Amino acid sequence: MRNCLVIGKPNAGKTLFILNFAEYLGFKNIEIKSIKNDEKVEVKKYSTEEAKRILSSSVPYKTTCLQSIEIEIPILKGRKIIKIIDSSGLIDGIHKDVKIRRAMGQTLGALRESDIILHIIDISKLNYNNVIESIGEVDYQLIKYGAIKEGYAILGNKIDLLERKTPIIQLQKEFSDHYIIPISALLKRGFGEVKSYVSRRL
Repeated sequence: MRNCLVIGKPNAGKTLFILNFAEYLGFKNIEIKSIKNDEKVEVKKYSTEEAKRILSSSVPYKTTCLQSIEIEIPILKGRKIIKIIDSSGLIDGIHKDVKIRRAMGQTLGALRESDIILHIIDISKLNYNNVIESIGEVDYQLIKYGAIKEGYAILGNKIDLLERKTPIIQLQKEFSDHYIIPISALLKRGFGEVKSYVSRRL
């Protein structure tokens, strides 16, 4: 079974993307495994609607450890199971809270071990005139890492908040060597292309 890590800054839309993606694939109920910083594993079952209410939030660091779900994705005439891993948001610099620092360390460990990496960037916050500066150092370093990693793609999230396509065009122009998929984690837009991308790597 392959691992797919969803990574990015706090509030980029990682948790909502994973839960809505599972729902898009037809899952009404999911089992979430949380790997705590003491390595204990906690397993809980939710409906996808319940999970969105409890686990997704506009408050930073709602996710403070790795959380994974196993879902089936149709492949040609069959189906394959993939583990999709939610992660704690990464920031530029060092966070003052030791619990969050440990969570970020856990995320970086998963980054090295994952087969597929979906890097979510909030494109609604991009500066059209200086994309690299506006995405910040941590996103830029993840993009550089993605250049040497198989199965890396950028998901430009929150297209539902854009009045124009300029941020998408600028992101694609700046990082033309990378596969970029514009999505709305909230409205499930672009999910068909994400499904196709993941399926090709299973």
